[in-house]
Amino acid sequence: MDWGSVISTTIAAFLTLAIFSFLYKDNPFYKFAEHLVVGVTAGYWVVIFYYTVVMPNIIERLQQGKWWYVIPLCLGILMWTRLVPKWTWISRYPLALYLGVATGAAIPLEMKAKVVEHLNGSVALVTYMHSPQATTGGIINNVIILLGLVAALIYFFFSKEHKGAIGLIAKVGIVVLMVGFGASFGFTVMARVSLLIDRFQFLVFTWLNAASWLPWYYWYTHN
Repeated sequence: MDWGSVISTTIAAFLTLAIFSFLYKDNPFYKFAEHLVVGVTAGYWVVIFYYTVVMPNIIERLQQGKWWYVIPLCLGILMWTRLVPKWTWISRYPLALYLGVATGAAIPLEMKAKVVEHLNGSVALVTYMHSPQATTGGIINNVIILLGLVAALIYFFFSKEHKGAIGLIAKVGIVVLMVGFGASFGFTVMARVSLLIDRFQFLVFTWLNAASWLPWYYWYTHN
């Protein structure tokens, strides 16, 4: 392993340990690593934004003679007036236009992704049970999912008081929702734990292996 790899790996290990030091208490090492991560991330996304948004959508369009792209360019520049206190009011106009257009574009997409596709999936559960490829296990699984779906929806039905059979089904809906929230939380925890394991593997297998090339480690192991 060359010295460049040893130095870069050691810096990465130092920053990792600096972040872990917050488990003890807030300290200057953690603050340094935190600010470094935020700064590098912000700079990285500025470069990505320039080459994936500004360059293809503004500069290249203007070079092609599409002069009307000056309008969104001017609106984007006007948003920066928020940095000047007495000119802040100007930024409200492009921001309002952006929010209106973005909302109009997002509503149908959100409806399709979170309503229509879910309805299609629910209908697919029923159609599967009547298909020749249906199996006993698959039918039982789909019935359980449909019953849980109906119970969860009834929990949010407030036009009738949750008493009697409606109340019982609503309680089942609460259980279904808690299972769903628990599964989502468990998945999030597993993802974070996998990141933690990756950092430990980096420190133990990558950094310590690189550290074996450092002079002090060489001296220690040969004396």
